[in-house]
Parts: sequence; C-alpha cells; structure tokens
Amino acid sequence: MEGNGQLMFQLKASGKHLLDLICHNLNLIESDYFALEFLDHHKVMVWLDLLKPIVKQVRRPRHVVMRFVVKFFPPDHTQLQEELTRYLFALQIKQDLASGRMTCNDTSAALLVSHIIQSEIGDFDEAVFSEHLAKHKYIPQQDALEEKIKEFHSGHVGQTPAASDYQLLEVARKLEMYGIRQHRAKDREGTKINLSVSHTGIIVFQGNNKINSFNWAKVRKLSFKRKRFLIKFRPETNSCQDTLEFTMASRDSCKAFWKICVEYHAFFRLFEEPKPKPKPILFSRGSSFRFSGRTQKQLLDYVKEGGYKKTQFERKHSKVQSIRSLPDHQSLVPKQSDGFPFGTGSSLTGPPSPNKRKDPGASRLTDEQPAERKSRSPSRSPKGVGQKEEEEEGEAARENSQQTKAQRDRQNAVSPAYSPHVSELSLNSQAGPGVLNLSLSPSLSPDGRTHSPLTTPLLTDATCVKTDDEEEMRRKRFPADKAYFIAKEVSTTERTYLKDLEVITTSFQSALTRDDVMPEQLKTLLFSNFEPLYKFHTGFLREVEQRLALWEGRSNAHIKGDYQRIGDVMLKNLHSMKQLTVHLQKHSEILMELEKAIRNSRKLEAACWEFEQQKVCYLPLNVFLLRPLHRLMHYKQILERLCKHYPPSHTDFRDSRAALAEVAEMAAQLHGSMIKMENFQKLVELKRDLIGIDNLVIPGREFIRQGCLSKLSAKGLQQRMFFLFNDILLYTSRGLTASNQFKVHGQVPLYGMTIEESEEEWSVPHCFTLNGQHQTIIVAASARVEMDKWIEDLQMAIDLAQQCNGLNSELLTPSPGEGTNRFFSINSVESTDETSVEQESEDDLSASRTSLERQSPHRAIPTMHVCWHRSTSVSMVDYSIAVENQLSGNLLRKFKNSNGWQKLWVVFTNFCLFFYKSHQDSHPLASLPLLGYSVTMPAESDNIHKDYVFKLQFKSHVYFFRAESEYTFERWMEVIRSATSSATRTRLLSRKESHAY
Repeated sequence: MEGNGQLMFQLKASGKHLLDLICHNLNLIESDYFALEFLDHHKVMVWLDLLKPIVKQVRRPRHVVMRFVVKFFPPDHTQLQEELTRYLFALQIKQDLASGRMTCNDTSAALLVSHIIQSEIGDFDEAVFSEHLAKHKYIPQQDALEEKIKEFHSGHVGQTPAASDYQLLEVARKLEMYGIRQHRAKDREGTKINLSVSHTGIIVFQGNNKINSFNWAKVRKLSFKRKRFLIKFRPETNSCQDTLEFTMASRDSCKAFWKICVEYHAFFRLFEEPKPKPKPILFSRGSSFRFSGRTQKQLLDYVKEGGYKKTQFERKHSKVQSIRSLPDHQSLVPKQSDGFPFGTGSSLTGPPSPNKRKDPGASRLTDEQPAERKSRSPSRSPKGVGQKEEEEEGEAARENSQQTKAQRDRQNAVSPAYSPHVSELSLNSQAGPGVLNLSLSPSLSPDGRTHSPLTTPLLTDATCVKTDDEEEMRRKRFPADKAYFIAKEVSTTERTYLKDLEVITTSFQSALTRDDVMPEQLKTLLFSNFEPLYKFHTGFLREVEQRLALWEGRSNAHIKGDYQRIGDVMLKNLHSMKQLTVHLQKHSEILMELEKAIRNSRKLEAACWEFEQQKVCYLPLNVFLLRPLHRLMHYKQILERLCKHYPPSHTDFRDSRAALAEVAEMAAQLHGSMIKMENFQKLVELKRDLIGIDNLVIPGREFIRQGCLSKLSAKGLQQRMFFLFNDILLYTSRGLTASNQFKVHGQVPLYGMTIEESEEEWSVPHCFTLNGQHQTIIVAASARVEMDKWIEDLQMAIDLAQQCNGLNSELLTPSPGEGTNRFFSINSVESTDETSVEQESEDDLSASRTSLERQSPHRAIPTMHVCWHRSTSVSMVDYSIAVENQLSGNLLRKFKNSNGWQKLWVVFTNFCLFFYKSHQDSHPLASLPLLGYSVTMPAESDNIHKDYVFKLQFKSHVYFFRAESEYTFERWMEVIRSATSSATRTRLLSRKESHAY
C-alpha cells in the first residue's frame, strides 16, 4: 500500500476517535460498515473497541498492525447508498479472493476477476490485459483460469468502474463464502469444524462446506465459559436439543467470536442503538462488552435523510489503484507527546463524513423474536440473545422503496457474512517511542454477544388468525348480561380442567401401562379415584356448553328466557359432585404414596421424569394431582361473583346461592387437606431442585418464601437463591446440571436469629444483616419492596421458631457424595450466566425462559428460575393465591411493533400464561412467566385504539392483550395482578399448627 499521509492523535484517545478520523479523511459517509482490527498480545484477531482508550487496548504499538476493513456485510449491496462505500467493499472482495478466504467455483472466480480488471484498466485490450494479468495475482489458480477471465472481460466493454464494482458485488453476494471469516472449533464429538457469523445468524462449516446454520430468530442466548461456546435455542415443538456446545482453541478466541456474534446481531437485528448497561453498585459479573455504534437501520435512515454535505466520489484516472493515498501533508498533530502519527496506506477522496455516533449500549438477543415479521416500527429498543424486541424481523434494514418484490426476495435469500480488508494501518513506530504508524488494510471479524431474558411466547402470525371484524360481530351477537360472561368463565375454565384430568387418566395411565413400573396397588388407588372425576366433569362441561348455546340465542328457546341462567346447572351438578367427595379425600394419600413409591423405585422415578418431558405434561406431575382440590375453590369464587351480581329477586339467585352453599361445604371439608398437600408438594419440588440436602421433607417443616438476594462476601455481592422455611434459611447458587439445579451453600437456623437493616453500614442499597447463633450473613435485595417482604417473613418465622424453642428445627444434612463446602460459584467471569436473560432483557423464559436451560417450549418455567433471572421472590401465600386465580379463554394478542391482533387460547396458571392455537390443542405452543411483569392500561403513546386492552411489560418486553368484554377484561387483570404483585402479610403460617405427614 502506498501513501505518505499521516494522522496524529493522542494515545489516550478512544477507538471511536481514531475510526472517526480515518472515515473523515476518507470522506466516508456509511462508516458504520467498517472497523479497525488488529492482532492482540494473545495473538487473537480482535476489533478495536470504540469505547476504550487505544492505549488500554494496544500494548506494544510499535509492533501492531491495524487493518481498516469491512466489518458488517449487508444482505444486499443495493443497501449501500454511496459509490465510495461500494468501491471499498469491492476492494475487500478483491483482497478476500487473493488471500483464498473467499472460495468459489472456477466460473464465479473468473467472472469476479474480470469485473475487477474492468474497473482497474477499463475496456478489454488483449495486450494490456495480458501485461496486467502477468503483474497482478488476483486468485491462487489464476493461470489456469486466464482464458475464462479473458472471455468474461471482453464482454464488459463500456462498463464504468462504478458499474464494475456494482456487478462485482452482485456476483459476490450470492457466494456461500461471501464475507465469511471462519473461527476454528470442535463439536462435542471432537470433530474439527469452523464457526462463522453473518447477518442471518451463526453458520457452521467443515472445511469450506456449509453443514449447518442457526438463524437469529431461533437463537435465544449465546454465551461462553472458558473455551466453550454455547448456543441456546428458542423452544420449538420439534426440537430435540435446546443447547449446542462448541470448543474453541482458547478462552480469548472464544470470547472474541462471542463478541463478534453480539455485534453482528445488534447491527442487523436492532432498529436503534442499544441502551447502555447500568453500572453495578459494587462489582460487575461477566463481561462488560457492549455493542457500540449505529445499527444498519439507523445508518440507512441517516443516509436517506441526507443530513450532510455530499461530495461526489471521483476516480482520478481510468486505471484505478487498489486504494488511493491520503492527500499529502494532511495530518492532525497531537497536543501531547503520547500521540502517534497515523500513516495511511491509502485513502479515498470524497465527501466529509459529519455523521456522529451515539454512545453505544450493550447488545442483547432477547426472549421473543418470531422468525419473520412483516411490519416493524421505525424505532426499537433492545430485546435479548443480545438485545432486541419480541417481534423483530430477520433483516435489520428495510430495502429501498424503489426495489421490486423480486429484488427483495432475492436479497432475503442471500446470507452474507464478514471478512474484508480495505487497507492496513501498521502501528509501526518510525517516529520514536509512543508513536504509531497505521496503514489501512481490510480484514474483518465482527464482535458479537447475546443476552437472553426469560422465555416468552414464540408465535408467529401464521399460528394465529387475525380477526378484528369477527370479534366485533361476536360482541354484537353475545348477550350483554354479566351473568352470561360468568357462565362462560365456567365453560372455559372447565375445558382446561378437563384437559388436566386427561393428563392423568389418559396420558399418564398410557405411559405407566406401557412401562409397567408402578405397583398395582398404587395404580388402582390413583386411577380409580381420577376416572370417576373425569367422567363426571365431561358431562358437566357438556351441560354448561349446551346452556351457553341456548343463552347466546342459537335457537328460539332463549326467547322464553328460561335458559338465560347458570345457577340451576351449577346446583344440579354440584349436588351430584358431593357423592364424589370420597374420591377427593383420597388425593392426599395418592400424592404421598406416589412420592414414596418414586423414592423406592428408580424405574418409576425415571418413568415419571420421562412423562414430565412430554408436551402434554406442561406442569409438574404433582400439580395435576392437586387439580381436583383446586377446582372446588374456583367454583366457590365463580358462584360468589354470580350471587353478588344477581339481585335477590332474580330467578337464578336462589339456585346460585344454594350451589354456593354446596361447594362451600365441600371446600371447607377438604381445605385442610389441600393446604397440607400444597406444602408437601412444594417441599418435594424443592427437594428435587436442590443439590446437597437429604432430609428436606420432614414433619412440621413449612415452606414460606423463595427468591433471589445478593450475599455480601469477600468477593463482593454474589447472587444467591434463598429458601425460607419455618425453622431454617437456605442459600444456594445455580449449578451446571442438566436441569440447572441449585446447590446449597449454607444454612442458618432461625432459632435465636435477629435482623437489622444495614444500608448505611455497608453503603449497599436495600441491605440487611441476619445474625444467627453461629454465623452472620449480609444480604441485599433488588428493591425496597423486596427487602420489606423478606424482613417481614423472616421476622414472622423467627417469632414462631422462638415460640417452639427450636425444638422442631432439624438441620439439613448433605446428600450422599455432596460435601458441604464444595460449592459452584455463579460469579466467575466466564459463567454461562454472564449473558443471561436478565442481564439485560425479554424472550427469552419463553418468554421467554429468557436463559433457563433444558426447558422445553411447552413447559412452565420453575418459579425459582424465574425468581433467579428477574431478581424477585415469591411466597407460599402467593402460591395459594395463584392456585385460586386460574383462568382460561380467548384473547387477542398484539406485540409492541406489530399491526395485527392474533387470536389465541390462553390459560393462566402457576404464575404463567400458556398460549394455544385453540382450546382443542393438547399442549401449549409457548409460555410467558409473569413474575416481575407489570399489568396496566395502555398509555396514549402506545396508540392502542381498542376497548378492553391491557398491557403487560417487563423492561423492554411489551405485550397487549384484548378481551371480549368488560367482565373478561377485569377478570384477566385481576388474575394477572395476582401473579405480578406478590401478596402482602396474609399469613398461611399464622395458623401455627404443623401438618404431620
């Protein structure tokens, strides 16, 4: 490269300052496609970080060579608006061909070279052509292809250099290796492969053959731990593996590729620059890297708006050199001696580039981004596997309005990657110590990274029917009486309840019959008590639906008014249901006997675990066993609302009140058993999810609260999951197991414990100290309200422990093979949690599920994992309220940046929304955990002009849901608030009796 121009600047300047100087002197407007890369002291090719001072990145400036290269390859070269930009891209293609990085067949190679030669020497002249080709090496196999090159070149007569650049890019963009930079890795079997990244996602090569690709829309989270690079996928019904792992040469090369992926994702997938990540109070966890600069969408908008002085790019002569040098004597001299001259190997004259880059923010890939969206908002906030919103389209920029549909389709089919050189910046000191000479030269390697919120619904428009007009017609046809919608709630929730009974009576029974692992006595006990219930509720649902059909006026019977009521149907069936109370009373025995059998039989345990992995089992198996007891509470609540609605003179009031009396009597008889079993079920669930304990389920122990707190240690604040019982407090961290179990770090007996707030003492917000008899721990909550909940529950539990004098307290013993001081630290810098869901964003738990590994798309995310990622807590009181507040029905859903409404069948249970195409589906398509979300009315800025709409929001993740009536709108708001707002001091433990089992 030739050129004697120099740019002088301070070593303390940021990488952005240096890049802006180069782009300004090149008069480069579309500067965001380019970057500087260099070989760091670990011999890993990295990008110059725009946010950090150069002196902190370049250890030995005298020996460093920087390259000004194309960093981001757009889906189509027509998205490059400036001739200068296309020229620089053409130079990058030229260098990639010469280096052998961009391989292709002989015909394509010869055609590419012919366009390069046409741009450099003009129209074909055989003597000039032969002389030129003898002096220049464009491709490794050039001699063998000389005749083909000659043939193609002779056909380009009259083609200008600008047209040649355009045609060169048109051919190159269709090649599989276009812009690809490969990174060596191995798969789990040890097979050598190469990883690369493009605007569409991550690509896997074996040699130069593409063997697999992972679209951004399918990737939920990217992370790395030491040399391991992990790709976690969004839940899909047909997926057999949700995490892929690759091993790279070193931690540094692994992190470099991870950063490349983050930046590629952010540049092409976000609508606007990600927001900066807030600085931690004390210590940060994980990498602090974040994407910096404009996204492609912002860049295209800037160029189209033309807010700059444009200078025509002119080539000085017909035989264009590879890169022109910067104008002689054009230099910027540093004010201090720590600057260094920037000797450019080449530059281009053209318009100055006044475009300003905003301060960058952290890039994330979020929890919810359906594969393809047809409509997008012009602006967008970051959402998660990096930062994007739920419904982002695969392409980050819109094509020009002048492009035809065929052109757009062709662009979408292309999958460019990255790796061009444009000119070298050799940091070669020829001017004394501390002075760097940088010569421009292209070669690239985008940095990327990804975050993932918890998982969120992954439903595209294709899965649902957009039907505004239909909904309006249905509203006009349906009765306006509130009693009708109460009756309809009976019908919709009964459908879900019957499906839950089918999980036991049909699916689970079939699985056990096939494997034959359950003792006959237990099998008889289980199914002889569930099958009568299923048969009864099948008939009950049929009667309710028949009554609704008459009520809606599908026949002439409604004219008499005899069928515009539901109390008589409820009374008749609840009276019959009293005869089934004997079966309901057996459920506590069933739950305990099943747990005992599982402990005694590994085959049964494996069979139950395998069944829980099936799509139909969208909740833990034990939850289905408790459903009949919970259903009584639902009937009671529904009838209470019905009686409150009816005036005493109404014809249906007497039947409704009598039905309420019937169900209240049954609920009272079974309430004690239900509370006992809920606590037992929770202890069993925790026992399976915690590593390092053996005797968690003991008589007298009651669960109170679980949640995420930060524990202060010598290493600073470390995230821990706390579990509070009526006799002991456990704190744990999440381990790297197949099911992400939590490993116990310590336990503190409550007897003799005291609590004191210590924010001022430790200068940590929401901090309090727990002083036990043998140890003291200092913890901090995420917010004041969370601290108050913990202190309130802790104090109440301590008071109860004092009253019992600690006699019932039994310390937990480690499980066999588990040492009490062998703990997994979640705070290592390379932990897979460093890019976790909530270091955001959403989609994540499927919503997300954000970063909850090993969770299939149909499953509810365990609440402890949601608490972990969303830094919140949940109590047993909250669980009991959630059990009573279950709801099903049709809703219209709309994402933040979409235009149409999607009709879904939605089930709310276990702090989670489950989404189905229709109520007839056997399993949900996606789920959205609600802990941490807020439910509100849409704001004026949301531009929602519909009735009965409520808004769900967690950070940047926003959903709108539309109900069919005022009553259903209020009911959805009510039940969702029960999950999004934790209960205050309503104590289950205020009834001090312990439940022996």
